[in-house]
Amino acid sequence: LLLSASGTTSISVLDNFIKCLTINSEVYIPFSNFYTPNNSSFLSVLESSAQNLRYLVPSMPKPEFIFTPLNESHVRAAVICSRDLRIHLRIRSGGHDYEGLSYVSQIETPFFLLDLAKLRSIEVDINDNTAWVQAGATIGELYYRIAEKSNTQGFTAGLCPSVGSGGHITGGGYGTMMRKYGLGADNVVDARIVDASGRILDREAMGEDLFWAIRGGGGGSFGIILAWKVKLVPVPATVTVFTVSKTLEQGATKILYKWQQVADKLDEDLFIRVIIQLANAGPKGKKTVTTSYNALFLGDSERLLQVIHKRFPELGLTRNDCIETSWIRSVLYFAGYPNNTEPEILLDVQSLGKNYFKAKLDFVQEPVPETVLEGLWKMVLEEDIPIILWNPYGGIMSKISESEIAFPHRKGNIFTIQYMNAWKDGDEKNGTKHIGWIRRLYDYMAPYVSMFPRAAYVNYRDLDLGINKKFNTSYTEASAWGTKYFKDNFNRLVRVKIKVDPDNIFRHEQSIPPVPLKLEHSTA
Repeated sequence: LLLSASGTTSISVLDNFIKCLTINSEVYIPFSNFYTPNNSSFLSVLESSAQNLRYLVPSMPKPEFIFTPLNESHVRAAVICSRDLRIHLRIRSGGHDYEGLSYVSQIETPFFLLDLAKLRSIEVDINDNTAWVQAGATIGELYYRIAEKSNTQGFTAGLCPSVGSGGHITGGGYGTMMRKYGLGADNVVDARIVDASGRILDREAMGEDLFWAIRGGGGGSFGIILAWKVKLVPVPATVTVFTVSKTLEQGATKILYKWQQVADKLDEDLFIRVIIQLANAGPKGKKTVTTSYNALFLGDSERLLQVIHKRFPELGLTRNDCIETSWIRSVLYFAGYPNNTEPEILLDVQSLGKNYFKAKLDFVQEPVPETVLEGLWKMVLEEDIPIILWNPYGGIMSKISESEIAFPHRKGNIFTIQYMNAWKDGDEKNGTKHIGWIRRLYDYMAPYVSMFPRAAYVNYRDLDLGINKKFNTSYTEASAWGTKYFKDNFNRLVRVKIKVDPDNIFRHEQSIPPVPLKLEHSTA
């Protein structure tokens, strides 16, 4: 295997790394768990869970090698060897990082990829209302294993079942039950992590500061999440889902304006998001904008209709629009699977499809005026595959303190807007055009969204907000994006970073810097 590495340097780097791993791991490491660029499996392993095709083009830096640990001891040894041999590492649990930071390093090479895909055990304890889930397991697998044991318990996390639980929960974890139960990170009761010294720590051993930081502080800054212990949440045996679509010609603008005024105030059992995209549904098949109201209600259709008719009759929801189902089948519904799909599909960890894409997110605190929506439609009609998602806030999200965990976006937000633009080919000129469009759209929306800071969500990572420099991360530069993601919690995250990883072993383009503001000023 060593001879399959590309070039002398790679051979010596990998050779030294394997020797170091052998010394530091308590468990045997098979050579078959290493992949080098000239190995026939290298690209398929690299691409296996990577979601954004922009970061798989040939011009993007590739890891010197990929290591897929089989147990916690392997991960611990990899951290020690990364530190001692000074080989930069990137950590991937599910590969959904919007800017590819879990498998590409644009600021520092050489690097290797520590792929946690083989760490995917899940232990559900129904009597204790908890589950331990390893970082490489997808949230779809977690949902399935819970539902396998109970049809009245679930977990509050994301809509995309192929997301890795390690990275998803450490960034926050939005989902359809967030208004009722909060984020995935709000429902973590313990964790196992490898720190910068190579120690394996649980909540008690790591202390409350680090445990606070890893719940919402984003991946790749404080250590490697090995597993989460999460609190299960009650779900009714019958839930109701629906999707009602309105085109511009059917009065979409006025209905969306009304949604903005009620979405965060509706019963917390009800989550209605809006999916804005293009469809050939206008007069004579003409391209138009369609707004689809995509909802989960934790209850039956009769009570749902009462809630809607009282607060949002403009939607025109009827009994025929409603589908009563189980919670686990609502997961399949939101993931876009056909109605007759069996839940076992959640054990297939491949995502439904990959694209080249760029995304951004805004938090909204006042309804966006109808005239601004009209301008938004004009911009959407310029593009090929734009998707804009409006997610409601309110419910428990407005009651949890901004400083409860590292994720700060709580009271005062009525909904979020995620802007996403996708395209099908890797042509650089084409990509530049589509990215330019989303930046113009983001600029257009600036007066109507949160300000000071214009907040962002770390799980929808956006390198336009700023990046760290190699070996020279300053607090001032990092705070440009850090305060957008974490608001006032950024300062506490920096203090935790200085305490647990002063040598910055865990770093990437937007990792938390181990440099306090006062130190930076005193050395200026």
